[in-house]
Amino acid sequence: MTIRAPNRFRRKLESLVSLSASAGDQLERVTVRHDNHPTRADLIPRHDTQGGRLILMEGFACHYRTLTGGRRQIIAYLVPGDSYDLDSPQHTRLGHEMMALTPVCVARLARASVASVTRDFPAIAEGLRVAAQVDEATVREWLVNIGGRPALERMAHLFCELELRLRAVGLADADRFDMPITQYDLADTVGLSSVHVNRTLQELRRQGLITLSGRSLTILNRPAFQAMADFQPDYLRLRKTG
Repeated sequence: MTIRAPNRFRRKLESLVSLSASAGDQLERVTVRHDNHPTRADLIPRHDTQGGRLILMEGFACHYRTLTGGRRQIIAYLVPGDSYDLDSPQHTRLGHEMMALTPVCVARLARASVASVTRDFPAIAEGLRVAAQVDEATVREWLVNIGGRPALERMAHLFCELELRLRAVGLADADRFDMPITQYDLADTVGLSSVHVNRTLQELRRQGLITLSGRSLTILNRPAFQAMADFQPDYLRLRKTG
């Protein structure tokens, strides 16, 4: 018997709002078709006019801006279950890119499909609204992180956030989660050199706060780790279940 993989988009919205079984099943139906893209692929075609919603079903991706001289600043991560509104007023092709950080599976809902599912299932519309608010709050947290915290706390805060976001969609277990993001990508995220990122990771290990094994990261002392990062997870708006 074939076991179907969990639908991460459904899990993401269920982590934010209460969905009926029929609403959840509808999300699975509209995302059954998806495309595969390799690492470093551009996920938003240039001069895109189709609109709709892009949904990351598997893999890691990022939004970034290209700066003068070819430098890059990563401004957001997308993990499985995250989505992007291609009709948002903030959506522009000028200097704004979305790139796969690992091999990814992406579903795309046309404008008509988005309109239909949000009309027929108000809870889905509410989930997308809350998700957009969380994205805005996360941008503000990243600004504070880069501008107000030293390197060790900056990296710890990012890892605390990623662990909770991945846990919400069933991709973290016992404080361990996949961390396929390279040190070069981390450097472009937290505003440090790749050498400084490496030293920071080594210091987090030395203090007994994390272990890194291959593409997996484990938080060893969650209370101490969150306290050091001054991590307050309320901005992620995750529902308390169970």
